Amino acid sequence: MFSFKIISKDTKTHARVGKLVTPHGVIDTPAFVPVGTKATVKGLTPQDLKECGVQILFGNTYHLHLRPGEDIVAKFGGLAKFMGWDGPTITDSGGFQVFSLGQLSLSSRTRFGISGDEVEMLKQVQHDNNNEQPRLVNITDEGVKFRSHIDGSPHFFTPEKSIEIQQKLGADLILVFDECAPHPSTYEYTKEAMERTHRWAVRSLNYHKRHSGEQGDSRIDSGSSTRMTKKSPQALYGIIQGGVYKDLREESAKFISNLDFDGIAIGGVAVGESKKEMRDVLEWIHPFLPEDKPRHLLGIGEINDIFDAVEWGMDTFDCVIPTRFGRYGIAFVGQPEGNVKNKFRLQITKTAYARDEEPLASNCSCSVCQNFTRAYIHHLFRAEELLAYRLISYHNVYFITHLVKEIREAILDGRFEKLKKEWIKA
Repeated sequence: MFSFKIISKDTKTHARVGKLVTPHGVIDTPAFVPVGTKATVKGLTPQDLKECGVQILFGNTYHLHLRPGEDIVAKFGGLAKFMGWDGPTITDSGGFQVFSLGQLSLSSRTRFGISGDEVEMLKQVQHDNNNEQPRLVNITDEGVKFRSHIDGSPHFFTPEKSIEIQQKLGADLILVFDECAPHPSTYEYTKEAMERTHRWAVRSLNYHKRHSGEQGDSRIDSGSSTRMTKKSPQALYGIIQGGVYKDLREESAKFISNLDFDGIAIGGVAVGESKKEMRDVLEWIHPFLPEDKPRHLLGIGEINDIFDAVEWGMDTFDCVIPTRFGRYGIAFVGQPEGNVKNKFRLQITKTAYARDEEPLASNCSCSVCQNFTRAYIHHLFRAEELLAYRLISYHNVYFITHLVKEIREAILDGRFEKLKKEWIKA
C-alpha cells in the first residue's frame, strides 16, 4: 500500500508537510534521505541511523547490480532485509552512475565517489583509440552499453532492465531510467537527452505496469490531498530533466507530470549547476507539478540547498554529503559556530582544535556531541583511527536529519520563513 497526504502548507512559500505511506513504514515529510550506495551508509549501522532519526535510505541500482547483484539481494528478501534495515528504501535507476562513470576523469573521481584504485582500473579496461581518457559508455535510444568500473565487464542497461533490477532489489520507491546531461551541456544535447529521458520514462512505466504483480487502480481520494495507489507495492517516480534551460525544464515537467507516475523526481540540479541555477529550476517547474504527488529532489544536502528545496515544495531529498564530509573531517555546525560564510562547516583536522574541550557542535544533542570533545576527534583523525570517520558521519547524519525535522515543525507552526532567516542570514 502506497499513499501520500499533504498535512499542512506554508502560507507564504510553497513549503509543505506530508505523510508518505509505504509497505515498510511511514515517512514524515519533508525528509532527508541518507545515501547507502552499496547497501550501507558508509561507517554507520542501521541502528545508528535509527538513533539519528533517519526514516528512509537510498540505494544505488548501478553499484548493487555490479556487486553483489540483484538476484542475491532478492534472495535475502530485498534491499532492506539484506542490509538489516527495517524501514523504507528508495533506489535510483542507475542512469546517473552509468553516464557519470563513462565520462570519468581523475579530477572528477571524488565527486562521483570513486576511489583511486577504481580509477586506475577504469584506465586499464577500455581506451578509445589509445586515448588516455577511458570511454566506457555508448548511448542509443535502445539503452546504454557500458563497462563495469570494477572489472571492465560489459553491461547493457535499458529502461526495462533498470526497472527489472529495481523490482528485484525491492525498494519501496523506485525511479525511471533517465539520461542526466552533464553540466555544462549545449542546448541541443540537453534537449536530445531530455527527449530520450521522456521516451525511456514511458518504457519504464509500461514495463513496471506489466511486471509489478497486482494491477489495481490509481485514484485521488476526493475531498483531500491524498493520492492512493494500488498498482504495485513499489511506487514509481518519473524524472524531470532539461538542464539549466527554462523551456526544456518546463516541457519536461509537463510531460512527466502528465504520465501516471506515483511520484515526481527532479534530476540534474546537483550536477555542476550553481545554487542560483538550482533555485531557478525549482521555480520554473513548480507550476507544473501535481499537488497530490510526492516530489523528490535528487542529490542535494547542503544547509542552504535544503531550505531552498523545502521552500519550493520538495518532500524528500538525498545526498552523500553527511558521510562524505565525515570521511574528510568536516562536521556540520549550527549557530553560533556555523554561518553562511563558513557554510556551516567545521574542519576538525585543523590544529586549532587539538586542545578544544568543546563538542563538535554546541547545540547538538547527538551522542557524539554528548560524549566526545573536538580535541579527541581531532586526535583520531591525526592518528588515522577508523573511529574518527564514524563519529563525524554519525554527527552529520543526525545534524541534517534533525534540521529537517525542525523545518517540518516550523512549517506546521507557521514560522518557516522565520526559521530560514535565522539560519540563512543575509
